[in-house]
Amino acid sequence: MSAPLTESPEHSKLRRDAETRLKEGSAPSTAGWSVGVNALSLLHSLASTPASAIDALKLLHELQVHQVELDLQHEQIEASQRELLDDLAGFQRLFENAPVAYLNVSPQRDILECNLACARLFEISQEELRGRDIDNLLAPACRPVFHQLLKRLRPDGSSASCEVQATIAKRSTRFHVVASAAPGGRSFLVVFVELSARA
Repeated sequence: MSAPLTESPEHSKLRRDAETRLKEGSAPSTAGWSVGVNALSLLHSLASTPASAIDALKLLHELQVHQVELDLQHEQIEASQRELLDDLAGFQRLFENAPVAYLNVSPQRDILECNLACARLFEISQEELRGRDIDNLLAPACRPVFHQLLKRLRPDGSSASCEVQATIAKRSTRFHVVASAAPGGRSFLVVFVELSARA
C-alpha cells in the first residue's frame, strides 16, 4: 500500500486560508475559473440520490475550497508581479540617474545600454550610443588597453580598472574606467569618470 501524500506547509496554509475565507464569506471574486460540465453533471448525479447526497456535498465543498485556493494563488501572483515591476522600475531609475557615465557593454563591445550621464559626457544621445561599438568612443591607442581590461574580468563580481583617452567635441579627455562582468557573464558593466572631474 502506498504512503498517503503529505501536503507541504505552504499548501496546508493555503487550504486553511481558503476554508476560512469560505466560512467568513470573504473569498476573493473568481478570476474567471469555472466548474466544468462533467463536474457539474457528477455533482447533480450524486445529489439526486439520498445515499450519495453527502458525497455530493463533500465534493462541492472540495471544489469550492479548490476554487478559492486558485483565486488566492492568483492574488499572490499578481501581488508578486506588481512588486517585481516596482523593483524593476526602481533599478531602472537608479541606472538612468546615476551620477557617473554608466554603460552595459556586450562581449563584442557593443553598447547595450547607457545612462543619461554617459550621453551628456560623450555629448551623444542615448539612442545614438546604443548599438555603437564602444571602441568608437576611445582613442585608437587606448583600445588595446581597454580590450585587455575586459579580458581580465571574471563573473565573480570582481572589477578592474584602467585609464583611457577619448576625443569629445575635438578636445582630448582622459578617463578612469572601472568595469566588472555582469551577473551571468553575458555583458560588462562599465563606468567612465573624467579624470579632470575627479576629486
